[in-house]
Amino acid sequence: MGEWVQIAGPDGVFRAYLAKPAAAPKAAVVAIQEIFGVNAVMRGKADWLASQGFLAIAPDLFWRLEKDVDITDQSEAEWAKAMDLMKRFDIETGVKDIQATIDHARGLVDGGKVGAVGYCLGGLLAYLTSTRTDADASVGYYGVNIPNFLGEAENIRQPLMLHIAGKDGFVPPPAQKQMKDGLSANSHVTLHDYPERDHAFTREGGKNYDAADAKTADDRTIAFFKARLV
Repeated sequence: MGEWVQIAGPDGVFRAYLAKPAAAPKAAVVAIQEIFGVNAVMRGKADWLASQGFLAIAPDLFWRLEKDVDITDQSEAEWAKAMDLMKRFDIETGVKDIQATIDHARGLVDGGKVGAVGYCLGGLLAYLTSTRTDADASVGYYGVNIPNFLGEAENIRQPLMLHIAGKDGFVPPPAQKQMKDGLSANSHVTLHDYPERDHAFTREGGKNYDAADAKTADDRTIAFFKARLV
């Protein structure tokens, strides 16, 4: 079980879910939310990272729109609310909140490195974390709209891993090709394809969840972080 902590951002204070490992952590990972807020799924991701030895912290990035958003993907009404929040969400300030969270996490791991991992909307934000923040390594799962920001790829100076769902309904094949064309030559970037998977294939309880490929992706993520953060 984690706890809620307060983080001082550039224009206000927001909360984040903090999960601590059993032993003293050598590194931290910022867990970047989907469009459903820091819900049970995201808190579960943070708890999973903690179980792997990392201090994990999941910031509430929707706080300017609505504080403490905690919804699921299980009803049409919740989907409608989540999509509305995503449309109104300001990416620029969101990345600044992620940097504030990274800064906060650095103070909790006593000089250790800080990485970031994000899902869906958070997958895009994980990419932008690699181009705009001082995170030491970043991982994005099925990030949406990354092609719109490929002009920032030259700013990637720390390791970035992206998990790409081949049948992603939110990232069609032309967008996937753009991502690969724009990033595959970058020595800092590792791309993994999951040809038969749809969007959110690691979201437990979701309609597209696939246990086998979720484990493959998650094992890759943990190995990546252990190699680059610890």
